[in-house]
Amino acid sequence: MENFTFKNATKIIFGKDTENQVGIEAASYGGKVLLHYGGGSIKKYGLYGRILKSLRDAGLEIIELGGVQPNPRLSLVKKGIDICRKEKVDFILAVGGGSTIDSAKAVASGVSYNGNVWDFYTGKAVVDKVIPVGVVLTIPAAGSEASNGSVITNEEGLYKRAFTSEKLRPRFAILNPEISYTLPPYQTACGVSDIMAHIMERYFTTVKNVDLTDRLCEAALKTVISNIPIILKEPENYEARAEIMWAGTIAHND
Repeated sequence: MENFTFKNATKIIFGKDTENQVGIEAASYGGKVLLHYGGGSIKKYGLYGRILKSLRDAGLEIIELGGVQPNPRLSLVKKGIDICRKEKVDFILAVGGGSTIDSAKAVASGVSYNGNVWDFYTGKAVVDKVIPVGVVLTIPAAGSEASNGSVITNEEGLYKRAFTSEKLRPRFAILNPEISYTLPPYQTACGVSDIMAHIMERYFTTVKNVDLTDRLCEAALKTVISNIPIILKEPENYEARAEIMWAGTIAHND
């Protein structure tokens, strides 16, 4: 086992109806929020309305930026940076999965930087100051809701790059397994495949004498394998959804 420093500063708020707490949590960071999301699914199934209500009840001013795509694009990140600068945004709330969260982290890191935010992803610059980010998770998969990393795609050349910094970790992540009830079976299975890959990346490490980590990986993998058949047969099985959602978070975090 090698030397290490352990810290995960993300506050996890887990359980039924927890998205209704988002306004109280976000209000701790200022009065103006950028609400960042992807397509129309959060509006179709009512999540969007519940989040708006919670934010407004907390007295927050909301600026919206939707349109995040899978493999989030640099162009939208730059648009978000411009909005945050112009509107003097205090906080970014990402509502979605890994792509939305990674896009929010990129925006947060670029607002106070005078150069191109892509510099962080190519190693030309180190992030100094970020706008705080919070998350309402809609699909368990990437683990970005509590991680220190972000991955985006530059359309010019289709370069996909990542960078990590402890400053990227979201301040809080709201995980309500009920939100994942409406995920199609294919998306559910894709998310679980992502979780399993993250677990196995840790399991097949070249570092020796990490028995505890190996046992944790085995437990997480067994949990995922035993619960995914239940979810595919019973999409609204809360307990199985909860196990998968929590496994997704711990699979790709410290």
